[in-house]
Amino acid sequence: MRGCAVGTVAGGVAWTLWAGVHQPGAALAFGVLIAVGGLARWYAGPDEREPAPLGAAGALAYALVPAGHGVPQTVAVAVVGALAGVFPHIARGRGPHPDYLARRVLTLVFAAVCAGPLHTAPDPRHVPALVLVLVLTALCDAVLAALLLHARTRYPYAPLLRDELRALPGVGSAICATGAVMALAVAVVGLWALPVLCVPLLLTQLAFRRYAAVRRTYRQTIASLARATEVAGYTPTGHAHRVAALSRAVGRELGLSGEDLTVLEYAALMHDIGQLSLVDPVPEGATALLPPAEQRRIALLGGAVVRQTGVPAAVAAVVERQADPYREQPVAARIVRAVNAYDDLSGETAQGALRALEHLRLGTARDYHPAVVESLVRVVARGGVEGPAPG
Repeated sequence: MRGCAVGTVAGGVAWTLWAGVHQPGAALAFGVLIAVGGLARWYAGPDEREPAPLGAAGALAYALVPAGHGVPQTVAVAVVGALAGVFPHIARGRGPHPDYLARRVLTLVFAAVCAGPLHTAPDPRHVPALVLVLVLTALCDAVLAALLLHARTRYPYAPLLRDELRALPGVGSAICATGAVMALAVAVVGLWALPVLCVPLLLTQLAFRRYAAVRRTYRQTIASLARATEVAGYTPTGHAHRVAALSRAVGRELGLSGEDLTVLEYAALMHDIGQLSLVDPVPEGATALLPPAEQRRIALLGGAVVRQTGVPAAVAAVVERQADPYREQPVAARIVRAVNAYDDLSGETAQGALRALEHLRLGTARDYHPAVVESLVRVVARGGVEGPAPG
């Protein structure tokens, strides 16, 4: 897919240099808009789908403008503008991931090709067709994003696509609406419409940024609470974070997505917090080696503590049920129990990891769900945790 994007960009730039730039003023205006959008890009975390919404809206608008600049010039102007905007970020080592660039190029080509029949004078009868083009473009972008993530992580494709589709009503809809309005406004009132229509999307970007900051602070608070057992000497350093990261990867492998993954991650971070109620610490915090009744008691104590922290009740339920027989557990509790046991038993050597996986497989009769164990084996075989690449 990257090769296809590189070939498309090279062809578009070469064709534009050979044939000349159609309407240089419009090309310059849109190129500057896309560059400004690239300069304003930001990255909030792995759940952030679009770090440069203004640049994406500007590129989409240029592809939809009724003047009809052609697909090669559309690609050339968008790519040159995007590179100018992200160059400062690249210089600081925070440039966009190649997968993100490839997806943006291919989505832009799709939009320009679909909008080709509409490249005439503005006509109210074209509005339904324009809406259809926007919907198809958004779906194309979601499909490409899920494909690239699937190719990199080998997570199941369907949940990844479901995540991308769920994200469309957010900033994705704002990008599509702004791009369409920009294209129609430029055709009617000229290029002066561009700076005016940038403001609503910039405000939307600021709102999403603040929302992401709140979510990030909330997660950091939970992570700090999870470290209480480490600071008190009940669990090894980094245990909660290792279990959370590996649990999230196993959850992805099993097809979890969206809010289910968030609940799983929070429960994994806080799964050992019940040990704070113990008089004597468990040796090295390895609860996987305790009798079932003692594991159950610690889990119930942990659930009671979690319910006092204000996190969703679903998180406390997972913590409480992590020591139940797996046939009675929700999926998240099955994952936390298996991953916690793996981290307790594996140590820092390859032999320790193999012994831990063998222990889990021997316990699939009652303690560990076979599908969870096999998913954990696949994740470990791939080298551990690999999340979405930054935009």
